[in-house]
Amino acid sequence: AQYADLAEIYAADGEIEPGTVVCFGGDAEVTTCNHDMDRKVAGVVSTNPAYLMNSEAEGVAVALQGRVPVKVTGPVAKGDMLVSAGNGMARAEENPAMGSVIGKALGNNEDGEGIIEVVVGRL
Repeated sequence: AQYADLAEIYAADGEIEPGTVVCFGGDAEVTTCNHDMDRKVAGVVSTNPAYLMNSEAEGVAVALQGRVPVKVTGPVAKGDMLVSAGNGMARAEENPAMGSVIGKALGNNEDGEGIIEVVVGRL
């Protein structure tokens, strides 16, 4: 699959794989998001950004806009708003807190863990 997103490099406090939800904090600029509906959410680690800002910096490419694969848990339907679920994953939320939205689901997840495409930066 090809993904189309705008991403920026952020210093990370370790190796973080694509599709992982990250938050501002940790020992660097971003870290794996380990709290439910965290308002410090920064975005999702990009798989292959179409446009990468700060490309010479060291760290992880965090998708800021566009579509990217995201690790999800629990039932998700197309159009659901997603928030952090902990453990670097996202989940559907009907009434998200301001500042906690990652984006909107482009795919479905029946239950359990999976990876779906999400449009990040869309509220």
